[in-house]
Amino acid sequence: MAITAKMVKELRDQTGAGMMDAKKALVENDGDVEKAVDWLRTKGLAKAAKKAGRTAADGLVAFALDGNKGAVVEVNAETDFVARNETFQNMVRDVADVALTVDGEVEALKGATYPGGDKSVEAHISEMVGQIGENMALRRSEGVSVNSGAVVPYVHTPIADRAGKIGVLVALESSKDAADLQEVGKQVAMHIAAARPQALNIEGLDAAVVQREKDVLSEQARASGKPDNIIEKMVEGRIRKFYEESVLLEQIFVIDGETKIKDVVKNAGAELTSYVRFELGEGIEKEEDDFAAEVASLSQG
Repeated sequence: MAITAKMVKELRDQTGAGMMDAKKALVENDGDVEKAVDWLRTKGLAKAAKKAGRTAADGLVAFALDGNKGAVVEVNAETDFVARNETFQNMVRDVADVALTVDGEVEALKGATYPGGDKSVEAHISEMVGQIGENMALRRSEGVSVNSGAVVPYVHTPIADRAGKIGVLVALESSKDAADLQEVGKQVAMHIAAARPQALNIEGLDAAVVQREKDVLSEQARASGKPDNIIEKMVEGRIRKFYEESVLLEQIFVIDGETKIKDVVKNAGAELTSYVRFELGEGIEKEEDDFAAEVASLSQG
């Protein structure tokens, strides 16, 4: 029987097993889902089935470097307690190391072999769910590189070596020695951690986001009752302000409060070609348990 991607997904959703384990279970049992579930249970690979539905919004962001390239990963867990678990920390750093080998491409990372064994990264994380006792998942990964210059890392609120709540990588192209770029790279990375830019340059901004901003600014300007030619100039001025707030190269350096980031880097003899900023749990809607409602429901039988 042909094993389809849909069958594998359904089995994974039902059991919390890794992709390769779910596929193998279906192959071993000729596509019979119930038998595949039992097969996974006997192998200890479905321990996390009930845990897999819980929101994992904590965990760690970690980075890895190798010469002129770097990678950042976010691996989520349910609680900060697990983030301080040495076994979990080691696993996240290992995942970051593997991310370097696939240029930070997240789907390739999930399928890559986890160090010291024959399981994939995704399968190993699934296995760790049962061992540690919390739902966890590889959420995202990204890599940066330079031809010459330096990739400089920064971790804000570090919890362990190379890992914490916010991770930043800055790629500086330059003919200068990498050691000479470390200080400016770290300062720019600290700026990125604090300023939360949306894009490296104006061209990198989502066109829909820019248009939405222009529409809002136009409506605000029209409300003033000014003529169209004045409204146009007002919008132009305000959109420049939007760029200065949203675009990294246009932002004012938080450390000196007056120089644009593009000039800070230029003055250091480098070009900022890319960056990554991962903040733990950003964008995840964490479910909040209504304890009072739970108690009330229990008291009602």
